[in-house]
Amino acid sequence: MKHLKIAAALLTMGLATSAFAIDGEFGLKGNVQTQVTKSIADEDNNFSSGWIRANIGGQYKSDNLDATIMLRIWGPEFGNSLVKGVDFEKESTTKSNIDKILADLYWVNYKWALGEKDLLNLKIGRWKTDWSQSTHFGTYVDKDLTVRGLWMRDYSHNAVEMGWKHGLNQLTAMVAAKNGTANQGYVRIEDDMKFTFPLELKVAYRTNAVDVVQNTALLTHRLAAYASYTIFPGLRAYGEYACIYTQDKEDIDYDAPNYLAPEFKYYQPGIYFQPFYLGAELPVAAVPGLNYVLSNLMVEWEYINKRDNLYQVTEQTYDDWAWTVALVRNIGKSKLQFSLYSENEMTDLGLAFRLTSTIK
Repeated sequence: MKHLKIAAALLTMGLATSAFAIDGEFGLKGNVQTQVTKSIADEDNNFSSGWIRANIGGQYKSDNLDATIMLRIWGPEFGNSLVKGVDFEKESTTKSNIDKILADLYWVNYKWALGEKDLLNLKIGRWKTDWSQSTHFGTYVDKDLTVRGLWMRDYSHNAVEMGWKHGLNQLTAMVAAKNGTANQGYVRIEDDMKFTFPLELKVAYRTNAVDVVQNTALLTHRLAAYASYTIFPGLRAYGEYACIYTQDKEDIDYDAPNYLAPEFKYYQPGIYFQPFYLGAELPVAAVPGLNYVLSNLMVEWEYINKRDNLYQVTEQTYDDWAWTVALVRNIGKSKLQFSLYSENEMTDLGLAFRLTSTIK
């Protein structure tokens, strides 16, 4: 049955190629990725986690419409689950398995030109925001602070978005739903400011405003800012700061029949979290011979105040500071990525490796 699904999806994209070729361009996209992580403290396993997956789909571009459909495919032997909820009293989480073939991305983006410098767009579907461009930290406007990721700082949204591009500036506002009745969701606003000199700024705000329309829920406000400055080719400084706050619990009735639990477990009423990280991309071309081994070298430091409060457990301590060193090597259409990073404490060492081979 799964093979039939893949064949049907590829057939659909093939038919779409003929339909769209009249006034736009359609192309297939795909890659194969392999990733493994290893915690030095994990003595029970060869790898702490690992998977091999394929991403395949198509992209259409024209003057007035863009569209993308991407499938993500895992081997049946690799675990793949999502966290459904958190039980604070038992200090445990419940998980749910998801399909090995995932409809990862699918969206259409309608565009209208208003003069030479202005462009309006309406985007509908499911897409990701690769917000901070960090190797390991950031994207605080979207992420669960208890989760650190490797390389991909992208988070998915099922949403409708309006955008306005003026010159190099892009302003977007989305309303995102987290269930089929649109009784759960959030509002997200982002302004991406690029300049003619090598500076990029991003500011974003997100709040679960959709949750309170039909439910009794606490409002959480997330405000984040990102900056990147290229001093000269190969040397770049970047970082991100955020403020996350959930309204006080005295403002809500927990016994209400339509009470909705917070989106993430660190949304503790009345507590301000102010995470930030600083990073530097260091030049490799300046060191003789190093450019044959590395394409990029990044070093990052992260700080989250009250990190212990995020987990609400007593048997483990968590340092407020964290670090990572990332190495990248591009070879043709393949990219090798290797990271060393701290885990619960700064002295806890973790290793991660990813190989991405682009096939189209």
